[in-house]
This record gives sequence, C-alpha cells and structure tokens, in this order.
Amino acid sequence: MDIQGDGIFPEEVVIQILARLPVKSLFRSKTVCKLWYMLSLDNYFIPLFNEVSRKNPMILVEISDSLDSKSSLISVNNLRGVSEFSLDFLNDRVKVRASCNGLLCCSSIPDKGVFYVCNPATRKFRLLPKSRERPVTRFYPDGEATLVGLACDSVSQKFNVVLAGSHRTFGHRPDGSFICLVFDSELNKWRKIISFQDDHFTHMNKNQVVFVNNALHWLTVSSTYILVLDLSCDVWRKKPLPYDLIYGMGNRIYLLDFDGCISIIQISEAWMNIWVLKDYRMDEWCIVDKVSLRCIRGMVPGIFPISQTSEYVFLATHKQVLVYHRKSQVWKEMYTVKHSSTLPLWFSAHAYRSTLLSCN
Repeated sequence: MDIQGDGIFPEEVVIQILARLPVKSLFRSKTVCKLWYMLSLDNYFIPLFNEVSRKNPMILVEISDSLDSKSSLISVNNLRGVSEFSLDFLNDRVKVRASCNGLLCCSSIPDKGVFYVCNPATRKFRLLPKSRERPVTRFYPDGEATLVGLACDSVSQKFNVVLAGSHRTFGHRPDGSFICLVFDSELNKWRKIISFQDDHFTHMNKNQVVFVNNALHWLTVSSTYILVLDLSCDVWRKKPLPYDLIYGMGNRIYLLDFDGCISIIQISEAWMNIWVLKDYRMDEWCIVDKVSLRCIRGMVPGIFPISQTSEYVFLATHKQVLVYHRKSQVWKEMYTVKHSSTLPLWFSAHAYRSTLLSCN
C-alpha cells in the first residue's frame, strides 16, 4: 500500500496508527484523502487492523429492564470502558445468538426463523434465506434451535451459521435424530446433516461456542467432553477435557477461546484454573494460570467467564461485569446494573471484537 504522510511520520508509522483507531474514527478519517479512503478495502491494511483488534477484545451484554420490558446492548472494553451498542441498522428487534471474529449472528424476535449475520463496526448485514426445516426440541416448541453457532474465517472472509437440535414431530417426543442445518455464505444456501446424538445442553452452556481449526466446539450439560462439529467434512465428534479436572460439587467448567486455542476454565470456591489445548491433534492440554478468588469471594457462586486473552479475563455475574488483569493480578469492576434486571448478565453476554470483515 502507498500512503503518503505529511513528511513527519514514515508511511508504515501512519498505517500502524490508523490500524489502532476505533472503527468509527477510522471511517471518519476516510475524508482526509483518497488514499485513506481506500484503507477499508486494502488487502494489507484489513488483516493488520483485524490482528490489532484481536488483542483488544470486548464483550457485548444485553441489559433487560424488568420495569418496562425493554432491553439494550452495551459494549464493555478494557481500554475504553462502557459504551452503548446499537443494532438499529438491522431495522428489526433481534437477539444476539453467536459471535465470531467481529461478526454477529442475530435472530429476529418477532419473526421466528429469520436470521441475520452482521458486522456492527461497519453497519453492514446479510439477511439469510429462510430454511424450510427448523431443528426443534420439546423444550423449544416455537421452533428455536438448541445450538446456534457462527464460524467466520478471517482469511477467506467466508462464514457458516449452524442451527442444531433434536427432531420432534408435533405432539411427540424427540425421535433421537439430531438435525443440523449449516448455512454457507459462498453458496448462499443451507445444507442438512442428520446424526444421532444423546447430548444435552442448558442455557448455561449452549451459547458457549468456540470456532477453532474450522470446527465449532460446545460443552455438554455433563461437562465431561467437548462436542465438535468439523465443518470441513460435516462430522460430529468428541474431544476429551483435561485429565486433571476436578469434578464434583462446587466445581464449574466453562469453554472459551484463548488467542485462537480451545480453553477450559474451571471455577471452584477459591480458585479459577485455566487450561489451553496446546496440541489440537494430539489432545494435549496444559494449565496456564491458577487465579485466587478470595478477593471476590461473595461473587464466586454466580460468576461466569465470557472472554479472555493472555492478558486478562472478562467475567459476568448477575449484575456486574468484571475484568481480571493477569500480570498485575488485579480485579476491576467494569459495569454494574443500576436497576432490576430480568436476567443475569452472563445469560446474554458474548465475546466480541471490532473487525473490517465483510458479511456479504
């Protein structure tokens, strides 16, 4: 790329500075000159911006007010604090179902079966074609999928949306078949996978989905293994958890991303242990951190990790969003609900980061 500076900074320094701007400021800077205007389309700048953004993730939280039954979105950023977050460009009332590499998968609340994939940073979106089939369970008579996953390849900028659930004809119990619908952004159509799964998911873990190695990963309600959907061959398989996990009362297990790797966080009354799957093919885990929870002891029973990097961990409770800084070992409260929220914050919190990826 050829960006001419004003003689004060070298070209590469100008690029590095612009890559660290918030997306709104970056788009505002496009009016400076024609070369800066082309930044959001440049094959060198886009990966650089996305890589810088990866090191500064945030979380999105839907705040539901029990008084007026309205909800709003906020973003919590370790560097810039708390700010309002809007999806009004969709012109629909939606619920965020999954997040991956700066894209969000949202479902329409008034119109069941309608899904969007959008990039809130660029305010671009794609309305997915309706699927003729809806994977349902007896717990979701309205036809809502049990599992929703979003897989976005930041290199090819291709994405997949996955809806999965047990098949159930009206008035009958599930017949054992696990229906999975996969949307392909390149082909602009859904494909169907039928398998037989005896796995169960709860609201606590069904949205904890991690995209790594072209596969989506979920924890089951038993938290004894990771269920994997390999998108390269449309095959379901299982991955073992760390062998030294401690099971039993008072120990809770969560699935997160860790700088592009699968990670397991276990929370007990006094400790938060973090494992990373260092060798994906050989299923080799290693413990990377052991964090004392003494100073937040009163919050531990309701704490839920949402996002992490090698530098910090974002966690949500019923009414707070916390961040733990690994190097300084300091806890910081980032946000507290000031009114009566209808749902715990962890129930509708998603990891997120701004990118310039396209959803079209």
